[in-house]
Amino acid sequence: MTLGWLQIFRLGLVQLCIGAVVVLTTSTFNRLMVVELALPAILPGLLVGLHYALQITRPAWGLRSDTKGNRTFFIIGGMAVLGLGAFLGALAIAVLAASFWAGLALAIFAYTLIGFGVGASGTSLLALLASATEPRRRAAAATITWLMMIFGIAATAGTVGHMLDPYSVERLLWIVGAVTTGAVVVTMLAVWGVEARVKHPAPEDRPTALREGLREVWSEPQARYFTFFLFLSMTAYFLQELILEPYAGLVFDYTAGQTTKLSGLQNGGVFVGMLTVGIALSGLKIGTLRGWVVGGCVGSAAALVAVAGVGQVPGAPIAPAVVGLGFFNGIFAVAAIGAMMSLAGEGREAREGTRMGLWGAAQAIAAGFGGLLGAGAADVMRLFLPDASAFGIVFGAEALLFLVAAVMATGVVAARGAAHVPTVIAGE
Repeated sequence: MTLGWLQIFRLGLVQLCIGAVVVLTTSTFNRLMVVELALPAILPGLLVGLHYALQITRPAWGLRSDTKGNRTFFIIGGMAVLGLGAFLGALAIAVLAASFWAGLALAIFAYTLIGFGVGASGTSLLALLASATEPRRRAAAATITWLMMIFGIAATAGTVGHMLDPYSVERLLWIVGAVTTGAVVVTMLAVWGVEARVKHPAPEDRPTALREGLREVWSEPQARYFTFFLFLSMTAYFLQELILEPYAGLVFDYTAGQTTKLSGLQNGGVFVGMLTVGIALSGLKIGTLRGWVVGGCVGSAAALVAVAGVGQVPGAPIAPAVVGLGFFNGIFAVAAIGAMMSLAGEGREAREGTRMGLWGAAQAIAAGFGGLLGAGAADVMRLFLPDASAFGIVFGAEALLFLVAAVMATGVVAARGAAHVPTVIAGE
């Protein structure tokens, strides 16, 4: 048996829970450190970079899925570790206010748990989706699960934003505790029994060592070139992640709750953008995957210029530009996800988990690198320039990187959905 739509929806609930917990660590926590605690943006940038760097273990989780490991155990266990890490991260903010070094040590431990938790749960989930979903349903399954993740991010950010004002440490801990506990419970209910009903393929040449599995996948030109594209484009995607809320707080005088709600608006735009592409491509047959990827990149660049520009105009609203940024980010992301899921099942059999792990690691490293680069650049620029100009320069650089990704996409993403490798690379 393969996954039906009900099982795909249930697994999408796990993605929703992952998004709900992670948005607290990448948006709310870093804003509180930079604005309420007056710490340099590079600190939360390094912490988030740590949790992304630890996701380099994703290929190992994917390989375990390929060798018939207990994916349900790692999905649930990973979510539990992620939830614990997020709660300890909130506790670290309270400790940082009293003792910097003790708070920093706790924060490092917390973000280490977050990295391992996301890697174990997320990769095992995607491997189950890629290997147990019919090929004709893979792109749709990816779209459904990612839409649910973005919905979880947007809903959590908006709800937490309302509940967090007026801010207090006690209020923060209660909110984070409720979100993380709920995520673990929902994950257990969503995934329980799904894997047991799926028939797994059992090819004879299944890899048993991580190095062997990675070498086999890396020898595939499509997989290798798509990895490069993912790294570049996702660096652009995540460059603003750690600085948008501090930008709104420092330049527009937004409160902690207001910036969290702004993040919810942005992710709401991402959700609408993803839904737009899904309906246009799958339902109405409008456009091509390549066209949507390029359009998402170019639109994201334009929106970033708008985000930077409103900071130079006193009284100008930032929300419309942020929603536009989320919308075009969503267009780009869902098209790239569609290509990734289509390619996961191409090439040697029983390598879906390893491919997803490789691409997940590339995405995670790019996310950590992009977030850290954006936070560090903003800190450096603020030493010499007003806040609005300093952040604006970083947003402008991100816009330029998106344009480069758009150019690269014309040679990487095929019109129908899979990746395309230029002749010179395919012939290596």
